[in-house]
Amino acid sequence: MPLPHETIRSALAAQPLFEDKTWQLSPDAWPLDAAQVANLRAIGAACLEFHQALETLYLRSAAGKNLLRNKPLLAPWVAEYLDRGKPAALIAHARDPRNRGALPPVLRPDLLLTEEGFVLTELDSVPGGIGLTAFLNRLYSAESGVNVLGAGDRMILDFHTALAALRPKERNPVIALVVSDEAATYRPEMRWLAQELQLRGKRVYCLEPGDIFPLENSLCFDIEGNPEKIDVLYRFFELFDLENIRTQPFILEAWAAGEVAIAPPMRHFQEEKLALALFHHHLLRDYWTEVLSAGALELLRNLIPPSWIMDPAPLPPGAVLDGPRIGGRSLNDWRDLAGASQRERDLIIKISGYHETAWGARSVVLGSDCSREEWQAGVDRAVAFAATNLHVLQPYRKPRRIEHQVYESASAAGISPVARVVPGRLRLCPYYFVVGAEARLGGALATFCPPDKKIIHGMQDAALLPCRCQA
Repeated sequence: MPLPHETIRSALAAQPLFEDKTWQLSPDAWPLDAAQVANLRAIGAACLEFHQALETLYLRSAAGKNLLRNKPLLAPWVAEYLDRGKPAALIAHARDPRNRGALPPVLRPDLLLTEEGFVLTELDSVPGGIGLTAFLNRLYSAESGVNVLGAGDRMILDFHTALAALRPKERNPVIALVVSDEAATYRPEMRWLAQELQLRGKRVYCLEPGDIFPLENSLCFDIEGNPEKIDVLYRFFELFDLENIRTQPFILEAWAAGEVAIAPPMRHFQEEKLALALFHHHLLRDYWTEVLSAGALELLRNLIPPSWIMDPAPLPPGAVLDGPRIGGRSLNDWRDLAGASQRERDLIIKISGYHETAWGARSVVLGSDCSREEWQAGVDRAVAFAATNLHVLQPYRKPRRIEHQVYESASAAGISPVARVVPGRLRLCPYYFVVGAEARLGGALATFCPPDKKIIHGMQDAALLPCRCQA
């Protein structure tokens, strides 16, 4: 049953987690058929395998160990790429043997729906939108009666299960969702998640970094004048922001003492976009073939577009770069990209990570959608930043044009908006909650943008929707 406009508007207005956020409304959750849902579940399993393999790749590279079982393959340059620009203390923490096997408890790939199927453009391990998607799941499931993916508050419960699993000996661990000032726009939805879990008897609290203090070896916060020990700290802040968090030394000391689990783990190599380029690197082809299951390998090869690391290190005479061809020729220097025609510029440049512009599409340059001067500036910036922040180059995969119902503004006061079928393009963000060897699909957020938008993300003229399973 279609959801009335007033029902949606009233429900959103009553929730503080949506303060200062606006988007287009739709009467219907995004429909996914059985094959698409099965594909999403397979993608979650493959993403978890990828993260496990990435950890092994990084640690063996850093230790100078062979990557393959039966033939030699050394790749010290992998760790050098992933460590570039990172503080020595963070690198040491990421390599600490006590972190072995520590993976992000929440994985969220960004999937574009193209004519060839889903394309993965990013794999986020510190994703926003968990509370937003859980709220929309509940709203559309309860009010419209459809089979919403993640109905029954599955996302909220799976989120808690993934975090509580980090302290299996604690029957009801104290979990602190710590949101930095840099990520403050997400604090309301984290507060909502904490409150919802408290209603279920879970000891979950949304805190600011300044709320935390040390007590002996433990990490604590104040509840009604009494210190409460934190068992699990869920960090909602990027690692580049770590130095701005005054209490971060206490966090690390408590972790080193074994008093607190940190999730996602503070392991920089798990948060770099260039990891997707490593998957396609020709020198690592045998590694991925050996460590990934056949199903995950095939799925990821179809899912991840070719990606290249824009390393401006000088080449020997006659050598060429592993990258796209410009003017029918292989590249000798990344600066050669500046001479690409507009058609050849159907490429995206974005910073790999560990920088304030590494999220929210703020560093993205789409060559076919900008002037030659803007493209030149994007290429120059990528080369200039390479000493500390590598950039990634990807071919642009255009989302296919599809249709969905969206409420349009009424033409006169007092007249309810009507739903019309409009064209647009889709980004799908499934949320996977990692418990042991399983990546559980808890729900998915669909972003339906007008067809003229090249880069799809949450914006005022996009519709944000939960997903429903078609019969």
